[in-house]
Amino acid sequence: MTGQLNPQLLLAVPLAPLAGSAIAGLLGTKFFGNVVGRKVSHSATILGVLIAFIISAMTFKQLLDGAAVYNATVYEWMSVAGLKLEVGFLVDNLTAMMMCVVTFVSLMVHIYTIGYMEEDEGYNRFFSYISLFTFSMLMLVMSNNFLQLFFGWEAVGLVSYLLIGFWYTKDTAVYANMKAFLVNRVGDFGFILGIGLLLAYAGSMNYAEVFAKKEELAKLMLPGTDWMLITVACICLFIGAMGKSAQFPLHVWLPDSMEGPTPISALIHAATMVTAGIFMVSRMSPLFELSDTALSFILVIGSITALFMGFLGIIQNDIKRVVAYSTLSQLGYMTVALGASAYSVAVFHLMTHAFFKALLFLGAGSVIIGMHHDQDIRNMGGLRKYMPITWITSLLGSLALIGTPFFSGFYSKDSIIEAVAATHIAGAGFAKFAVLAGVFVTAFYSFRMYFLVFHGEERFGKAHDHHGHDEHDAHDDHHHGLAPGQKPHESPFVVWFPLVMLAIPSVVIGFIAIEPMLFGEFFKGVIFVSENHPAMHELHEEFHGAVGMATHALTTAPFWLALAGVATSYFFYMVKPAIPAAIKERASAIYTLLDNKYYMDKFNEVVFAGGARFLGNGLWNIGDKGIIDGLIVNGSAKLVGWIAKLVRHFQSGYIYHYAFVMILGVILFLFYFMPTPFGK
Repeated sequence: MTGQLNPQLLLAVPLAPLAGSAIAGLLGTKFFGNVVGRKVSHSATILGVLIAFIISAMTFKQLLDGAAVYNATVYEWMSVAGLKLEVGFLVDNLTAMMMCVVTFVSLMVHIYTIGYMEEDEGYNRFFSYISLFTFSMLMLVMSNNFLQLFFGWEAVGLVSYLLIGFWYTKDTAVYANMKAFLVNRVGDFGFILGIGLLLAYAGSMNYAEVFAKKEELAKLMLPGTDWMLITVACICLFIGAMGKSAQFPLHVWLPDSMEGPTPISALIHAATMVTAGIFMVSRMSPLFELSDTALSFILVIGSITALFMGFLGIIQNDIKRVVAYSTLSQLGYMTVALGASAYSVAVFHLMTHAFFKALLFLGAGSVIIGMHHDQDIRNMGGLRKYMPITWITSLLGSLALIGTPFFSGFYSKDSIIEAVAATHIAGAGFAKFAVLAGVFVTAFYSFRMYFLVFHGEERFGKAHDHHGHDEHDAHDDHHHGLAPGQKPHESPFVVWFPLVMLAIPSVVIGFIAIEPMLFGEFFKGVIFVSENHPAMHELHEEFHGAVGMATHALTTAPFWLALAGVATSYFFYMVKPAIPAAIKERASAIYTLLDNKYYMDKFNEVVFAGGARFLGNGLWNIGDKGIIDGLIVNGSAKLVGWIAKLVRHFQSGYIYHYAFVMILGVILFLFYFMPTPFGK
């Protein structure tokens, strides 16, 4: 089927979730009188996302069948001095793939939420938020101009703030959402500077018009410096991606966002918000390809994130935080691929990661339900026989995450490692080491969690000192953890059904999609790679089919490193559990460093928060109290009072005083207006 995409149907993709969000948020909350109940709220939002998913899948099929790319203005907001500010859609293969991934994962999260949030008072409000989040992300990925991109960018940030702090009576949740909001503002400052530079020198906010002037932009220098304009603009854009996609050192908000309910952990950390930066850089590939300096910067930042955030996952005992640090590490892998000019590989890993990471988060939530809201993996063990569906789907997700041959994560992660080996820009050596070492680290912490949760001794229902209470602490009075004699239980259908649906693509999507996405014409005309960056060309030459790639991997370092990570975690936690305790005791300095997250939070608190407080106190004491209140406000009052004291002597009530003042005034006027002696 060829032809044109239907703009009305495309418009329905973001508007359907928005309509569902409005129904649940306006009619289903206390503020507006609870006009509709829970069933209407979740039905409306699920229907809206389902409609968006169906249209997205139809659009994707049309594009694969040869339909023309849709790039047009939907609504022109205003035109100022020739600059058009508009809402517009660019729907090509990259957009359609993102639309399908976002809507499918969101749909699974919506269904899952029915079971996970059934006892929560904010049920309708939560559905409204997650549907609004879906709308925001769709507006971001469908945009054809920087204005709409920035709108979607800020909208997902705003809704993530609402979701992370969903339980607003809980202090840690309020702290976490404020932290996420502020850290993202740092990245967004760089992002808007990058957009401003491109607008100033390209004269447009439309992607196609900016890309058409890329050769001219590549010749310009930033005024007053010897820096290339395109390098500065690209680095500024990437700083925005560092905040949204949680790259070092702007990663600190993401682990704390676990304070929100588990469904939003899957939504934010899988296919939506955190991948926005990866999508944006891939979309801007015509610009980033003009600056090796920007690519090198991206490569190094991604390498640091991939390796060092993985180390932090090793010591986590909260089941959700283990998966959160895994997300940080995998985002680092995607960023490394961007730096190696393997944009299609980064997007490929974005897609595969969306499925298995959403699966792992929702699987963690299922475990939390079965454990009566205890999140500490030290209180679990042996859940395999009590929660068989959660067990098998979590195992499949973990195998995909560590890059097991034939699983989806294998094809994308191995492609990243090969792309880094083929690149030669500055920082490639460190990047190669980081992504290889990260394979072992990922396998170790992933299966540490898996073994402690699903195998070994049953540690639940006992008196213990570990407190793994989850997000419900502040807003309900549930018993946390299993009481003596209680056993875990499998989650209800609405919870395990999304796990099964996400497990299927987690296993097969990489095998199916690798050839067309990386070595076919799927991204032709969408992603641009310079001839000076040979990574994708070398990958193409070495590729001999999905089966051949998987069988060949059995002889390569990444496979053996992953296997070593799994074997080590099994030996440490199933066979000789005294070993980790001994290592912790003997390497206490390293453990303390990791436990304090490299002291990044402390650094930010002392330097930035402390500096802001110092500056604020200075401005308050000197500027506000001293200058504004003391000099301007109180000073002017004192001046008026002094003048009044002086003038009142002339308002004595005696006529001769008034006559004297009048005569004195006349004399002064005469002197002032009298011509000079020289007859000026």
